[in-house]
Amino acid sequence: MSAEQQHRDGQAADPGPRSLAQALRERDDASLGALLRSRPDLLHPVPTDVTQLATRAGTRASVLRALEHLDRFALQAAEALAVAPDPASYQELLDLLAGDDGDEEVAGALPATVALLRERALVWGGEDRLRLVRTARELLAPSASHSSPTGLGPSVAEATSGMSPGRIQAILTAAGLPHTHDTVSAVAALSGLFADRERVAELLEGAPEASREVLTRLVWGPPYGQVTAEPAAHLRWLLDRGLLLPTTPGTVVLPREAALSLRGGRAHRVPEPTRPLVAVAAGRKPQVVDAAAGGQALAALDTVEELLRSWDEGGPAVLRAGGLSIRDLKRTATVLEVPEPVAAFWVELAYAAGLIASDGGYVEEHHDRHDRPDADAEGYEDEETRDARTRRRSGEAEHYAPTPEYDAWRDLPPAERWAWLLEAWLPGTRAPGLIGGRDGRDRTLSALGPGLDRSPAPEVRRRVLELMAGLEPGQAPDPATLLERLRWERPLRSAGPRREQPEPPRTGVRPAYGGGVAANDPEALRTKLTEWALLEAEMLGVTGRGALATHGRALLGAEGRSEGAGAGTAAAGSARAAVVAALLAPLLPEPLDHVLLQADLTAVAPGPLVRPLAEALGVLADVESKGGATVYRFTPGSVRRALDAGRSATELHAFLDRHSRTPVPQPLTYLIDDVARRHGLLRVGAASSYVRCDDESVLDEILADRRATALRLRRLAPTVVAAQADPRTLIEGLRAMGFAPAAESAEGDVMIARPHAHRTPPRTPPAPVPDGPPAPDTTLLTAAVRAVRAGDRAATAPRKETPQAPGGLPRTSPADTLATVQAAAMTGESVWIGHVNAEGAASQRLLAPLRVEGGYVTGYDHTADEVRTYALHRITGVAELADEPDGAEPAR
Repeated sequence: MSAEQQHRDGQAADPGPRSLAQALRERDDASLGALLRSRPDLLHPVPTDVTQLATRAGTRASVLRALEHLDRFALQAAEALAVAPDPASYQELLDLLAGDDGDEEVAGALPATVALLRERALVWGGEDRLRLVRTARELLAPSASHSSPTGLGPSVAEATSGMSPGRIQAILTAAGLPHTHDTVSAVAALSGLFADRERVAELLEGAPEASREVLTRLVWGPPYGQVTAEPAAHLRWLLDRGLLLPTTPGTVVLPREAALSLRGGRAHRVPEPTRPLVAVAAGRKPQVVDAAAGGQALAALDTVEELLRSWDEGGPAVLRAGGLSIRDLKRTATVLEVPEPVAAFWVELAYAAGLIASDGGYVEEHHDRHDRPDADAEGYEDEETRDARTRRRSGEAEHYAPTPEYDAWRDLPPAERWAWLLEAWLPGTRAPGLIGGRDGRDRTLSALGPGLDRSPAPEVRRRVLELMAGLEPGQAPDPATLLERLRWERPLRSAGPRREQPEPPRTGVRPAYGGGVAANDPEALRTKLTEWALLEAEMLGVTGRGALATHGRALLGAEGRSEGAGAGTAAAGSARAAVVAALLAPLLPEPLDHVLLQADLTAVAPGPLVRPLAEALGVLADVESKGGATVYRFTPGSVRRALDAGRSATELHAFLDRHSRTPVPQPLTYLIDDVARRHGLLRVGAASSYVRCDDESVLDEILADRRATALRLRRLAPTVVAAQADPRTLIEGLRAMGFAPAAESAEGDVMIARPHAHRTPPRTPPAPVPDGPPAPDTTLLTAAVRAVRAGDRAATAPRKETPQAPGGLPRTSPADTLATVQAAAMTGESVWIGHVNAEGAASQRLLAPLRVEGGYVTGYDHTADEVRTYALHRITGVAELADEPDGAEPAR
């Protein structure tokens, strides 16, 4: 027995519910919970009863969201129901999808698909009376102005609704049909002719070849064409027989019944009942994949640290419209030694992780002082926030800088720092690949600027990882088949009809990060998001050599797996981060506490260095090259930088002796001693500025140098020379002349020049912009189902009619109200009460009184599904429930 026969035989013969509300009311709690889980927008706010739930499920916004979350075959089934008779039988739906020749794959997949559409409240009704929700039919059905997504146009009855009876009778005569006495029977006869495959074939046997070519072009859609006031003979032949019917002046359409006959009964050219498989592009050992991913993770940490280190004293300025300028992005890319689009990704990742921010943007983001976490109830602001406000008022430019969270992040172990970044990347909705493109107003999208949020990004990112996790460890997916699978799971619905055409073969995807995408092209955006997810995962070390690493699989673990955008709770995220960090830690090399000094004034770090050593060496030497081993070069300028930071020559020698596995080369010793001997020989102070030196010959040499002309020097004493330039300019000028001056304070002490770390006020990372409400958890679903059931019982409970107030609650006196409530409490029966709360809002409650005392009645409120207490003086009236049928009891 076939699957569709089993499906039909397993269904009752009755026509089913009369409305969507009745269909939902007949569901059990598990089925109702499944509906609310798959369509979380129905929960905000929680419906008061099933009728309100059904009404909300049929609104345009909710139906659109539900359709967009269907897979391709489920959407094809909904599109087929939209062009089928209303209601349609299961067999009619199967015929539209499988065609006259049948399709075993379609027949096998259709029962589960119909069940899915029922579960999501898009289809209801009995097996012989399947009904698509009216709003979905309006969205998917063809009209006089546009075709269905299937490429089918309106039916004969719809296309001829405004046609004159004489014209319809003329079409019948030309088509070889007998004359009728009314328009309805004429339209039915023409529809019957076009729905008969054999009669349509006979009719077309006498058609001109050009007429058949026109039908071939229109049959798979779009079914509309343009004609002139005097159409050609082959078009006139089709118009006379109704194979082309006029819709608007100059526009004709191929009727739906005729198109289905020419298609062999198929609503779609290519039904797709089975999901495409993700092909394997390459297979590697899992150990090789993990090792490659670990190396990439370490490189990612180094890149983010280098970015934040370069902005430590204050980063680039913030554009007036927000974001980085193109020039600053280029400078950042030069510092990181990566292309500009990749640099933009690292900047956005650090921003999403809460490691960088604008130093003045915090004040602008919160207009209400009571919403600022740095202001107390009296409006007190900390010193840093006041400084930011003062800079804004004085016109001082905002700059990007590390946040206080950067200091906490920097002190974590490497694996935990990496997990911190991943927790920001996975749910983030900002798409750095859009940077450099244009928005809907033709404005350039800049890094850290507005307009980069794309709500599908986290869903695509997570689904890419899930599909990669479905392969065997070490297997890398083929990007083209991965993209095809995502297209099947989330087919995109544009504003216009989708043409049923075979797609050109794809020879492969060439991922290229950045470059932007058209703002009005959702299909191109989904493709780019997929490619960017693959590249970002590789850059971060989630994947290695194209395959998902072991710690990458942990990102999708049960404890942190999201059921939509809202499942990433703090506890789940923390647990997931701990698991990921534990798996990654063995793949990262242990930080080293030594370097290898060489005779060519370089030092080689054969791996990552411990933080104190890396920071000290970064001051004493310049980074010459990066990679598996970092090469540092010692220069006079770098040694002078260390001396300016307060180190003495003795301390530098001791530092190198302590951290070098090789003997300190003699050239390096001479370099340090030579720079130290000259360092501080000249003293520069502020008087506008001055130079003093105990060696008069040195000052003579300076005054005789032509390069000192711009400094406007003047000798005040044998050992003192004054200058018109400020101290910083004077120091730079003397250094350019080959000297090594040192700044001194007003007391004559040497000033130590240490970099000043600039931090933004405390801030939280930017919140993602989700695509709709978050998926509910089990607790919320259980409570929502109980509330809907309780409200439905209260709304549908019968009550006795009274002459005083037919159809509503009677107005009873206080004495009658008290007597009725007391009697109900003694017998355990439920009653209807009218209640007015303290705000004057009136409501009707179904109450089972438990006790009456002290002017209050306490009972189980079926409407609210909880025990409540009401003041008797606020009860306006009481009515008993109507008699229940035999064997029926009011549910409590």
